[in-house]
Amino acid sequence: MTSKLSVILAFCLICHSNCDVDWSGDINPEKWKTYSRELIEHTLNRKINGNVAKNVIFFLGDGMGVSTVTAGRIWKGQLQNKAGEDEILNMEKLDHLALSKTYNIDAQTADSAGTATAYETGVKTRIRAIGVDGNAVDCKTVQNSKLDSILDWAHFAGKSVGIVTTTRITHASPAALYAHVHERDMEAYDGRVFSEQNFKDGCRDIASQLIDDNKFINVIFGGGKRKFLPNTAFDPISNQTGDRIDDRDLIKEWKNSMESQNKRFKYLETRQELTSLNFQNFDHVFGLFNWDHMNYESDRVLMGSDKEPSITEMTEKAIQILRNNPNGYLLFVEGGRIDQAHHNNNARRALDDLVVFDDAIGKAVGMISLDETLVVVSADHSHVFTIGGYAVRGNPIFGVVNTTESGKLSKFNTTFTSLAYANGESGLDTIRKVNITNNKTEQLNYKQEALIKLGYETHGGEEVAIYASGPMAYLFDGTVEQSHIAHVIAYSACIGPYNETSYPGCRSKRGLYASKNNAAKINFSSFFYFFMMVFFVI
Repeated sequence: MTSKLSVILAFCLICHSNCDVDWSGDINPEKWKTYSRELIEHTLNRKINGNVAKNVIFFLGDGMGVSTVTAGRIWKGQLQNKAGEDEILNMEKLDHLALSKTYNIDAQTADSAGTATAYETGVKTRIRAIGVDGNAVDCKTVQNSKLDSILDWAHFAGKSVGIVTTTRITHASPAALYAHVHERDMEAYDGRVFSEQNFKDGCRDIASQLIDDNKFINVIFGGGKRKFLPNTAFDPISNQTGDRIDDRDLIKEWKNSMESQNKRFKYLETRQELTSLNFQNFDHVFGLFNWDHMNYESDRVLMGSDKEPSITEMTEKAIQILRNNPNGYLLFVEGGRIDQAHHNNNARRALDDLVVFDDAIGKAVGMISLDETLVVVSADHSHVFTIGGYAVRGNPIFGVVNTTESGKLSKFNTTFTSLAYANGESGLDTIRKVNITNNKTEQLNYKQEALIKLGYETHGGEEVAIYASGPMAYLFDGTVEQSHIAHVIAYSACIGPYNETSYPGCRSKRGLYASKNNAAKINFSSFFYFFMMVFFVI
């Protein structure tokens, strides 16, 4: 069921006429002292969770840099008629926090392919490369450069696995879980990006790798039907044909493969099919809900149809299906269109997608136990997206700045917004000398102004946040390489490079406070040596 918040989110084209916010309670210094005392007490009483994770849910907000989180927090609060600045996102309620360095081995500012390879395989690689290490530069070098992912590690450990995304399922972030290519755009054998020569040289397109090599994946939800259909096949929902020139209908091949293996399977194309699905009847569910990327959440709700589910609905159904496995599961969930809206200098759609992405996190946390489930939320990279201008408390996040300073206009005596971009297609050709108003800037299609005019806005190069709760989440600490995320996930669940064979100590080395089902609460050997040292000193 579509959440009330997403309905409001979409499309209340709210235009706040003023910035009258009652913050009189904040004048009392006791408020801030009480806040910190309670937070300290909460932190002191927090128990370190050293359990071995049965389940892992990894949420990835594509392009969700710190400025996007801040603006999204304010927007989520303002959707509830609050000032917004003191709102707390679901992701921010998780216990542990770290920063992730996002650079690729050959790029100061990263792309989504090299970053996905880092956080999904534990190895950093080149920009645009998916599921391969830095040695892969062409089709011939890919074969010996392939990397296993957290999805593979969980599957080899007997867990169910799933992927949810709002982009094409063959797009960079989800693709690094199952595919191996040196060039991210090789999504389909289309004769253009992926040529016949590429095929002869040994490359295989991403869509075919998903179907041919990864039949074990239990849940696949996203868009991108075009990459799975031949260019002779007509899709009646989108009224479009596929991209493939090899005459392969990969959807039909998936169905035939499931049937030949006597699997309990279902293929889905609409929201109605997803919401009515009895999750207890199927172990393998493949849903392609759009010919291309799925719609932005704003547009999805405005369409008012049952064609596409929300990311919250896909996440809920995925968990319901995956948790049927007594050995547990690993689920990857990507809010992929936050990034694409930023590339268009369209902050409204970016933040609308962040809000519903955060709703999905809240839904998931409400369905699981953090005693046995590690929940990780992070981003692949940031964007050159800023929030500033000394706006007053409660200033409409998409509105023009009502500033606390004496001058409310620019040096050219014009109004300006608190949200802006350093570059992008909305870069100004000349200095704007007319005012803009909230009636314009709060519209869904408004594109915030940019400094440098480019064909599209670029990523940012700064660190992004990692939020986490659950078994071994405390290992996320400090500023770390992005590839470290995959290793903490693997260590939490004792899978992949930290399984019982590769790393025999995983189940016992859980920190001072070990799990009640895995080890003693005190490391007695360390205690013994400490006691002996003190004894001899005395």
